Amino acid sequence: MSTPTAPSTPAPEVWFLTGSQALYGPETLDQVAAQSQAIAARLDATPDQPVRVVWKPVLLDAVSIHRRMLEANSDPQCVGVIAWMHTFSPAKMWIAGLDALRKPLLHLHTQAGMELPWSTIDMDFMNLNQAAHGDREFGYIQSRLGVARKTVAGHVDSPVVAARIGQWARAALGRDELRRLKLVRFGDNMRDVAVTEGDKVEAQLRFGVSVNTYGVNDLVAVVDQVADADVDKLVAEYADTYAVAPELLPGGDRHESLRVGARIELGLREFLTEGGFGAFTTNFEDLGGLRQLPGLAVQRLMADGYGFGGEGDWKTSVLLRATKVMAAGLPGGTSFMEDYTYHLVPGEEKILGAHMLEVCPSITTSRPSLEVHPLSIGGREDPVRLRFTADPGPGVVAGLSDLGDRFRLTVNEIDVVEPDEALPRLPVACAVWEPRPSLSTSAESWLMAGAPHHTVLSKSIGAEVLEDFAEMTGTEMLTIDADTTPRAFQRELRWNAAYHRLAQGI
Repeated sequence: MSTPTAPSTPAPEVWFLTGSQALYGPETLDQVAAQSQAIAARLDATPDQPVRVVWKPVLLDAVSIHRRMLEANSDPQCVGVIAWMHTFSPAKMWIAGLDALRKPLLHLHTQAGMELPWSTIDMDFMNLNQAAHGDREFGYIQSRLGVARKTVAGHVDSPVVAARIGQWARAALGRDELRRLKLVRFGDNMRDVAVTEGDKVEAQLRFGVSVNTYGVNDLVAVVDQVADADVDKLVAEYADTYAVAPELLPGGDRHESLRVGARIELGLREFLTEGGFGAFTTNFEDLGGLRQLPGLAVQRLMADGYGFGGEGDWKTSVLLRATKVMAAGLPGGTSFMEDYTYHLVPGEEKILGAHMLEVCPSITTSRPSLEVHPLSIGGREDPVRLRFTADPGPGVVAGLSDLGDRFRLTVNEIDVVEPDEALPRLPVACAVWEPRPSLSTSAESWLMAGAPHHTVLSKSIGAEVLEDFAEMTGTEMLTIDADTTPRAFQRELRWNAAYHRLAQGI
C-alpha cells in the first residue's frame, strides 16, 4: 500500500551491517564481505521481505561503526538496521555506534553455511565462521547498554527466520510512518468520553505523529467547491464497484443522498491531500455544515490506507494508519472497529463488532452493498454507507490507551467467524469473532488493562509485528492469547507498572 499523502516517497530500506575486525587480514575479510553480501541478497529476495535489504561494507573499527550509525539515522530511506557479527568483533568498538543509533535494530544470529562441512573443518574455517561467539559478544554489549532490539537466531534460508525478519521490517515501516505522520481532527472528540482523550504532546514525543484540530467548516468549504462533473464520475465509479441499492441509482428517489456522499468524499480527499495528512478523525457531535456524517467516504479512504478514528479518537486513527502501513501488500485487511455487543450462549460465545458507519471494506472479499439508512444521532441527513460482513480467518484486535505516564497497546488474538445467522436488519458493516482464549478471559483481561472500546482489527498481521512495533516505540504491550489466564494477566499488569515507573526514573 502506498502512503496516501506521499506516493513518490523513495523505497524504504533496512541496512545490513556486518561486524568483524582488522586482525583477520585481507583474505579473510574479503570472504566475510562476500558471504555477508550473499546473505543480504538472500534476505532481500525473500517474499516475506517488505523492504529492500541493502548491504553495507564490513565494519572493522569504532570510528566506522559510529559513522555508519549516524548515516542510518539521517537517511530517510533507512527504516532500520540488521547487524550480524560474522567473526569476532570486539564489542567495545560498538559502544559509541549503538549509543548513537536512533533507528530500530535487529540482531541476526546466523552463519554463512547451514551445514558444517564435518570432514574438512580446519582452523581457517573456524576463524572465518565465528558468529557463534562473535554474536554473543555483541549480545552482551547491547544488554549492557540497554539497547532495544529484536534478536533472531537461525539460518536465513529458514522460512521461519525470513518471516520473523520480515515481520520486524513491517514494524519498522510502521514506526517510520509515525515519525512523519500528520493527523487532522475535524472538530473535537465526543463529549464526556474519557478513553478518546490523550496527551498529544507526549504522542508526538513518543511516536512522532503531529495531531492538530481543524474546524469542520474548514472541510465544508472544500466540500462545497467540488465540481458536479467530478461527482458524476465518482457516482459512476460507485456503480461499477458496489451493489448499489436501486433507490440510490440515477433516477432513484434517494440518488441525491449518494451525490452528497460522493461530494463529501471528494472534498475530504482533497483536504487530506493538500494538507499532507495520512490520518483523520470525525465526530457526529461536531458536523458543522456537513449534510451527512461521513460514512462511505471514510470507508473508502480507510481502504486506501488512511488512518481513522470515530468520535475524535485520534489514538485509534494513529494506530490504524501504522497498522495499514505494516500490513501493506498482505491479504486479510485492516479496519477501524468497535466491540459492540455479545453472543453469550455457553460454548458459543462471540463478539459482534461494528460501528455507526465506518468499517473498512478491506476485511471482506465479497462485493459490498451501497445503501442509505437512517442514523439516529448526529442530527443530519441519512448517510450512505457500505454494508458487508468480514471474511472469516485468524486476526488480532488492538487498542491504544493513554495511562498518563505511558501509552499501552493491548492486543487480543481472535478468530473471525461467520455470523450464526444472516443479519438482514443490521444497517452497517460488521465482523463477528471469537476472542482467544475465551470471551470471558478476553473481556476480563481487556477491562483490567483499561484498553479502549475503539480498536484496530487486522487479519493481515499478527501479534509479533505489533510486539516489535511496541518495542521500537517504547510502548507497553499486553497480549491476550490462547495461553492467557486472568490471574497471570493481573500479575503481568503489576509487573509492567513497576517496570515502567522504575524505567522513567533511570
